[in-house]
Amino acid sequence: MQNCRLQELGLIEYNAAWQIQKEIFNTAIQYKLENKELPDAKHTLLICEHPHVYTMGKSAEMKNLLLNETELAERNITSYHIERGGDITYHGPGQLVVYPIFDIEALKIGVKEFVFRVEECIINTLRFYAIESERIDGRIGIWIGKGSSNERKIAAIGIKCSRFITMHGLALNVNTDLNLFNHIIPCGIADKSVTSLQNEIGRSIDIIDVKNRLINEFSTTFDVKFI
Repeated sequence: MQNCRLQELGLIEYNAAWQIQKEIFNTAIQYKLENKELPDAKHTLLICEHPHVYTMGKSAEMKNLLLNETELAERNITSYHIERGGDITYHGPGQLVVYPIFDIEALKIGVKEFVFRVEECIINTLRFYAIESERIDGRIGIWIGKGSSNERKIAAIGIKCSRFITMHGLALNVNTDLNLFNHIIPCGIADKSVTSLQNEIGRSIDIIDVKNRLINEFSTTFDVKFI
């Protein structure tokens, strides 16, 4: 079992969390290039919520953002083009955002296995709330209602990996205001809806409880000890 730094950032502006990510990510790469060991832990897990923000990955198309700059400002929504994979997504209060900055070489896994394990963390967390969720071939993220006429996305995943160090991660809708997804075409998929734990269960969910369960899933699934 390897050590992993756990940093709970609370409600934090997207750009501030992004800068923290990049600093940890770049430091980890620099240590690797110099064949040095990072002090304390090879891995870091950041967990937080963001004020309203739309982020656009490397394959994002601007037509999937349905608001102009003026309309974004009127709604107090920021937007960023970032270096993760994927298209456009929304982050906001009531949504758990998790950034694993992991050395997957130290974990002896590849990128596909890393993403698979991140997906497992989400699926297992949702199962505790009696929500069955799944992967769908050809689509990113975690879905409910696979194969039905009401396939809906409950968690988004977007990863960057360089020299076996990862950054960015997942966003799980807990008590998220789903109306904010109406201003984008989430992940470029126009004919599918977005959901949340609150929407599926029919009541507000204790986000701290969900956070703790998700953290425990990361510990178990990646065999890491949080410090």
